[in-house]
Amino acid sequence: MSPQQLHDPTRRDFASDNYAGAHPEVVAAVAAANGGHQPAYGADAYTARLTEMVGELLGGPVEVYPVFNGTGANVLALQAMLPRWGAVVCAETAHVNTDENGAPERVGGIKLLTVPTPDGKLTPELVDRQAWGWGDEHRAQPLVLSLTQTTELGTCYTLDELRALCDHAHALGMRVHVDGARLANAAATLGTDLAAPTAGVDVLSLGGTKNGTLGAEAVVVLDPDAAQGLRYLRKTSMQLGSKMRFVSAQLLTLLEDDLWLRSASHANSMALRLADAVTDVPGVEVVHPVQANAVFAALQPGHADRLREHAHFYDWDRPRGVVRWMCSFDTTPEDVDAFARAVAETA
Repeated sequence: MSPQQLHDPTRRDFASDNYAGAHPEVVAAVAAANGGHQPAYGADAYTARLTEMVGELLGGPVEVYPVFNGTGANVLALQAMLPRWGAVVCAETAHVNTDENGAPERVGGIKLLTVPTPDGKLTPELVDRQAWGWGDEHRAQPLVLSLTQTTELGTCYTLDELRALCDHAHALGMRVHVDGARLANAAATLGTDLAAPTAGVDVLSLGGTKNGTLGAEAVVVLDPDAAQGLRYLRKTSMQLGSKMRFVSAQLLTLLEDDLWLRSASHANSMALRLADAVTDVPGVEVVHPVQANAVFAALQPGHADRLREHAHFYDWDRPRGVVRWMCSFDTTPEDVDAFARAVAETA
């Protein structure tokens, strides 16, 4: 009996790049990794090759720990980087603070020291608002700086900005973690490989799901002195896959032949197309620079509800009428143009 399809495969929404399916090449890779037996829990040929490939792409030996989702990657990374008395400095809008349902606090026992930012990006001066109090037994010790690339507001750190933040954190005795759920989109925007936006970073959460995998992410340790016990923490946090070859095969396919870059570049270009198409629509204002695959727009009262009859998307700041429109690797120019027409017709 063949599987029953329960959805309309022609439908396109602009709510999240998580709405998109898996890239056909990734699905094919899972099928190719099937059949026969391979050692479990990461002792397989696919995971070994993934570690080699990530090292080649990032320019040096690394430790790679495949996991199932971005929340798991972030919590594991930060747990491994901190002692029990440590704290993480991050932007107030950071995913670890706003969209993980307290998992860093509840599962990781981690104190987050947040900083308001105008555009989702931290600066050395903003970091200093929370990076203080070392030796004070009454204050959680700020020992890790966590950056999101690209940010939750769709903005992208430049290479100079990243370098300045890493240098500043290291000078303070802090380690640097990057939530790279959309790192591919950042590299596409910057016109670089994956090594450039991770230079100076100690531990990376390498995203895949938002760029076409079925559910495959990884914690990548670039400096082994910066993270301890990941081999054990992954199991205690229920992120150790027994049939890990299927997780690793997805990431391998994403990284091979620049599929990660092709997919992210396309998603970014669709977001720019959408922003350009709605710029002159009365009552619509794009409120953040479009530097990846997200468009943030302020709409007039009632407009968002009318527009959602055409495609689903999320409110970002309801009091201000700001919504978020996301593009994916499978968003087409025709999808964008149809949605842009709906924006104009419902304005």
